[in-house]
Amino acid sequence: MAYYLKKTKLKGRTYLSIDESFYSHDKKGTAHKCYKSLGSVETLKANGLDDPITFYQKEVDELNKKRKDESVRKISDKSPLLYLGYFPLKSIMEKLKIKKYVDFFKLTTNFEFDLYEMLSSLTYARAVNPCSKHRTFHEVLPCLYNSYDYSYDQLLDGLSYIGGNYQKFIEIFTTLTGEVYGIDTSKTYFDCTNFYFEIDKEDDFRKKGPSKENRKDPIVGLGLLLDSNQIPIGMEIFPGNESEKPVLRDVINNLKKRNNITGRTIHVADKGLNCAQNIAFSKKSGDGYLFSKSVKGLSKKEKEWVLLENGYKIVKDKKGKESYRYKSCVDQFPYTVEHEGKKVTIQLTEKRLVTYNSTLAAKKRYEINKMVEKAKSLTLSQAKRDDYGESGKYMNFTDEKGGKAKVSINQKAIDKDLQLAGYNLIVTSETRMADSDIYSTYHNLWRIEESFKIMKSDLDAQPVFVQKESSIKGHFLICYLTVLLERIFQFKVLENKCGTSEIFSFMKDFKVTEAEGRYINTAMDSDFIKHLSENTGLPLRNYYLSKTQLKSILNYKL
Repeated sequence: MAYYLKKTKLKGRTYLSIDESFYSHDKKGTAHKCYKSLGSVETLKANGLDDPITFYQKEVDELNKKRKDESVRKISDKSPLLYLGYFPLKSIMEKLKIKKYVDFFKLTTNFEFDLYEMLSSLTYARAVNPCSKHRTFHEVLPCLYNSYDYSYDQLLDGLSYIGGNYQKFIEIFTTLTGEVYGIDTSKTYFDCTNFYFEIDKEDDFRKKGPSKENRKDPIVGLGLLLDSNQIPIGMEIFPGNESEKPVLRDVINNLKKRNNITGRTIHVADKGLNCAQNIAFSKKSGDGYLFSKSVKGLSKKEKEWVLLENGYKIVKDKKGKESYRYKSCVDQFPYTVEHEGKKVTIQLTEKRLVTYNSTLAAKKRYEINKMVEKAKSLTLSQAKRDDYGESGKYMNFTDEKGGKAKVSINQKAIDKDLQLAGYNLIVTSETRMADSDIYSTYHNLWRIEESFKIMKSDLDAQPVFVQKESSIKGHFLICYLTVLLERIFQFKVLENKCGTSEIFSFMKDFKVTEAEGRYINTAMDSDFIKHLSENTGLPLRNYYLSKTQLKSILNYKL
């Protein structure tokens, strides 16, 4: 199998990419995938490349030259540059005793490589230098201290295997994390995001749907569940065109069944997952719920209560300035749910907490006015309805009878949104929970958003170039495990005294290079390194490191 330069003509332009042909076990024949997108010939020439085709053909030739012995080459050669920053993750993996449980998969596979070795090394590599699997194999794995004995083809086979069984691997890690470090499911935090794929056509798994980043590429959805201490305890991967709302029920159900969790849990999620069916599910399961709810969707009577200034209590910051204001009430509220194929209205007693933040209100009003200005300029240019995007909600496209009308500003919709800017409503089954606890519990959702940010930024989880559904799931499993181990390190080992960005910066920057029989520490000194060095007694701030000191770092027991 080999690399080749692919030329695609589209709308009068020629687009280049380096593609890779490979043997597909599924197709039982040759398949192709994109290795690197290069852009159009015209753009490349405009950027100063005289002959893009000849230039990139040389790169293809070089790649094929390097690949001649790839199928048999193992990761054995030691690089003069070594990553050491992953040692906390390695220590946690060993403390969890993951290997002996992963090794049981040997009973049902004929792999000629160590599955645990592949799983752990890909996780460490993701933490220190996230990149494509091809680059990971050739550039990152040789720079880890330990040698790993598997080929690139075996990596791809292993990735596909763990992806096809990703829920089992999550179950192993969740169970052992609970046994060693403890997990607290009295509150569980849940949210969804999606990841895009730079492909032209959808398939059975990568589907076009509502993107969090407003992209038109096919996407895959990912739901993440955290425990009360912000430790990941569950993940669900689903096609991009599926609704996120049932995913919450699926993940929580699976988690409880797989881990024999019988205690009462409060499900915490954002307004996008707030629906009558999820609330009914929480109640039916003997659990509680705490969701954000759109103020715009409230009844007239409820909106009047929200906007009534009476009853609000002011919370000030350390400087004595108003941070936010709030008020609450307990009452019965109707919910229409589906029961045995019929819609049934039920009454639920719940507490509702409304908050108002002047800073958020100003930001929201700015955004609204910006959209209105955009809508006005589009109207003057006689743009089509589809061109308005989100700003279209502030326009009238039809008359009162539903017929086509001259496009005009919907001032009523604008005034409504401006009036409600800065207000947020939290609904909960926990009627006895203090208002301050409700507020702080809901705002802990930022931790799950941070976990998504870690995946997308620190771990470079998108765009994803792997093709098979099982390989895609394997890729996200590696990202999930990296987040899990980092969270355990942050919250259970460091007791949340250090931030996520500090930890990942350390893991990426802490490297050594071999010179004259000893190792030179190239990492920049930092408060985090100082803190970790003082608490572990490890020579993390030394300029010179001996081989013995290196091993003491890699084998340190947290």
